[in-house]
Amino acid sequence: MSALSTGATVTAGAGAKANMDDDLLRRYSRHIMLEEIGEDGQERIRRARVLIVGAGGLASPIALYLAAAGIGEITVCDDDEVDLTNLQRQILYGEGDIGKAKTAAAAAAMRRVNPNVEVRAVGERLGEENAATLIGAADIVADASDNYPTRHLVNRIARKAGKPLVFGAAMAMEGQMTVFDGRRAESPCYHCLFSESDYAEETRCALMGVFAPLVGIVGAMQAAATLRIAATPDAPTLAGRLLLLDARDMRVREVRLNKDAECPVCN
Repeated sequence: MSALSTGATVTAGAGAKANMDDDLLRRYSRHIMLEEIGEDGQERIRRARVLIVGAGGLASPIALYLAAAGIGEITVCDDDEVDLTNLQRQILYGEGDIGKAKTAAAAAAMRRVNPNVEVRAVGERLGEENAATLIGAADIVADASDNYPTRHLVNRIARKAGKPLVFGAAMAMEGQMTVFDGRRAESPCYHCLFSESDYAEETRCALMGVFAPLVGIVGAMQAAATLRIAATPDAPTLAGRLLLLDARDMRVREVRLNKDAECPVCN
């Protein structure tokens, strides 16, 4: 019987890991039935390491779905605490979590969903001091942050490290989602979409508001893209395609995102 069958945590990606036992095969059976995943794909999911940047509305469905699906190691990085205003959309948390560090509460929620997953809570802001270490230790990065400086930092480090970056954003009634694939030279990056000089001031949910299900939709799409990369690393991604969601009438548009030949990050 493998260590995972007892609920013990095992560091994903480390050396040889025992094959899935009967309980894990049953737990993940609906994935294993899929031709696009199968047992080999689920095993790759179980060995994958994902960094989630941010622990808010987008991160909530990402964290829960990745934990439920059996990602081997999930690291969540955020320096914020749970506030009453978060509960309208951040489904990781309940009233009992108000005042707690988001990463600690998120880790507890993920462990309740799936005790076989190793969860790391990093209760600090992602910055120049820790970004390279955290991103370097991950196989896939899911950007669920809510500010431009963090997004540009994550993009820059992920690109340098050659890691796929699953990006999402949501504000008011509109959302965006794509993959900036640092493994492929032809893939555009976040800087190709928004240069660091494009924005004049920060726009946040506290000022603009956000439709609660919108962050769930975009975050679930990020989770799906992350799991697809983990299960089938060679499969096509959304790289070069930006999805735009308007929650007013539930319309999704896809626009082509071209690489900027003069981008200082990906060229």
